[in-house]
Amino acid sequence: MKPVIIPIEEMLRHYSSEEQVQLKNALAIVAKIPGDAHYMRPRGVDVAAILMGFHVDFKTILAAILSDPRLVDGQNSLDIEVQFGSTVFDLVQDVNWLNNIRVYSPEMASHPNQAETMRRMLLSMTQDVRAVLIKLAYRIARLRDLPRESQEIRHFISNETLDIYAPIANRLGVHQFKWELEDMAFRYLDPVAYRHIAKSLATNRVARESSIQGFITLLQNTLAKEKIICECYGRPKHIYSIWKKMQRKNLDIDELYDLLAVRVIVDSLIHCYTVLGIVHSLWQTIPKEFDDYIANPKENGYQSLHTVIVDQDGNRIEVQIRTQAMHDYAELGVAAHWSYKEGGKQSATMEKSVATLRKLLENKTLEPTSSEEFRSELFNDRVYVLTPAGRLVDLIKGSTPLDFAYAVHTEIGHRCRGAKVDGRIVPLTYILKSGEQIEILTTKETSPNRNWIDPHLGYLKSQRSIQKVKNWFRQQEELENAKAQADSKVESPPTVVETAKEVPLINSVRANKSLHACEVSVEGLNNVQTTFALCCHPVAGDEITGYISHYKGIIVHRADCKNMLQLSLAKQPQRIAVAWQNSKASHAVPIVIHAFNAQNLLTDVSQLLAQNKIHIFSAALEADVDFSAVLNLTLQIENTEQLNTVLKKIKQLPAIVNAQRKN
Repeated sequence: MKPVIIPIEEMLRHYSSEEQVQLKNALAIVAKIPGDAHYMRPRGVDVAAILMGFHVDFKTILAAILSDPRLVDGQNSLDIEVQFGSTVFDLVQDVNWLNNIRVYSPEMASHPNQAETMRRMLLSMTQDVRAVLIKLAYRIARLRDLPRESQEIRHFISNETLDIYAPIANRLGVHQFKWELEDMAFRYLDPVAYRHIAKSLATNRVARESSIQGFITLLQNTLAKEKIICECYGRPKHIYSIWKKMQRKNLDIDELYDLLAVRVIVDSLIHCYTVLGIVHSLWQTIPKEFDDYIANPKENGYQSLHTVIVDQDGNRIEVQIRTQAMHDYAELGVAAHWSYKEGGKQSATMEKSVATLRKLLENKTLEPTSSEEFRSELFNDRVYVLTPAGRLVDLIKGSTPLDFAYAVHTEIGHRCRGAKVDGRIVPLTYILKSGEQIEILTTKETSPNRNWIDPHLGYLKSQRSIQKVKNWFRQQEELENAKAQADSKVESPPTVVETAKEVPLINSVRANKSLHACEVSVEGLNNVQTTFALCCHPVAGDEITGYISHYKGIIVHRADCKNMLQLSLAKQPQRIAVAWQNSKASHAVPIVIHAFNAQNLLTDVSQLLAQNKIHIFSAALEADVDFSAVLNLTLQIENTEQLNTVLKKIKQLPAIVNAQRKN
């Protein structure tokens, strides 16, 4: 068999005899993969070569080689676990999953929460943090091959890199990967801007390096006289970060302060300020560019002294001064740089995994004593699934299809009767796994099952979902109790005419509502006490009917009210004809609005109602985890025509799913 000529073979001497045998066995497996126009050699070999520059452990190198995408089809015939061990096998499985995930869409760029959910899903689905590192190397190899692809593919891969993979590299503290991912993706997305910045940097490279070296030499010599030990080096600036700063500050590249940057690391807090004083005494400074993040740390805990000086040639140089502890905190993972750039918060499990990964990259002799040392605990309390349209939904671990239904929309949960996972029917108690696509089967009837809130039956995991079901049953019980109380108080009067004479004129709609009087005539009589039913909320213009009550006079219902339609034969004689007399009167009418997005919902609806001179008596907004919302309003309405008009206008507002009168 023709040997595989790869960069890794020259580094075989760094491994033991036993490791060299395993490495050659892995190379022999991928050597059987036929080449094509896009890949001159197996992709896994290129990825392993990238990782060897980071001095990763030997098992990571093996897993990188054996997770070549074109080996997946023949994976079953290759007993990797027997040949290379369970750790390598598990890593290969994780990387294969990461290489085959197809969730990203360009629309995620305009929905940051979806991009963040995908990043969390990718991290949660890997059992070993080294799999993420291998995946990042695969993405770098993919970007290096993009010139052979169409422009459409180049743009898709580059956008996905900037939205998903570069932030993951940043989050894990692997800044070398982050910078290369960002710069290469930016090169394909905006080649003109990339070449402009690259040309500007290249033109002045020698002068910049000379300025940096002159600054470092003078500072180190001065600090040596003061017996201050320091590490001082130039800090490279990358094209994409330069472009972002140009956009953010609306400046040209020549106007940026920190194209020249130096980092000074000392051994104590006192020496930080001593070095700062020396720097300010040796060079002219730009006062407005000074920041003391030691005395006033950033919210994420980042600490350092930042200042900008002007050297003898007029070059502006940014200087960062910090202790080794501050530097370690900033560099070992999420800490300062991730939180500062992405606005995230620190996580103990994240810091633990990142610190372990950084040790893996920085310690050439490190060999894990246990696979648990590299086990990823990031976001392992969550599960990430997809809607049929490809939208990611973030749920707690152990969630069921019913939890998913309620997370998408409360009404979908109430009407759920079944579910499909990846196209197959599953029980509603099925435990969801990340990456699965869920389709909810619903009925027209809104009727949750009481079994759903029984913790022993396993229908619902989320307390939020359980509370939604409980709220629905509580509302039903309140309606039933109100109906029972009304029925228990009904007594038949001697005659309708006598009742009309005995009861004074009291035209009220609600006890505590300041509404205009609304006259309803009862069989031609106007001086009769009338009360409007709470079950159907009649409005002028509705067809109405009356019901004789001893305590409330005539209760006015809508003609199609369920309670009136279901009235028993014994109580039918208590129905009485009623009619509207004053169409300008007002009524308290409840409506319900369903929306895709809760943001600005109440404001937009309130402004519309104000423009139409409709008063709001009460409002209650219920927002869901996916930002959908239900808005319950009670409005002052004159008649059904006005109600129908305003409902139509509400439906035309952005993000509105439906708006209707509440039954």
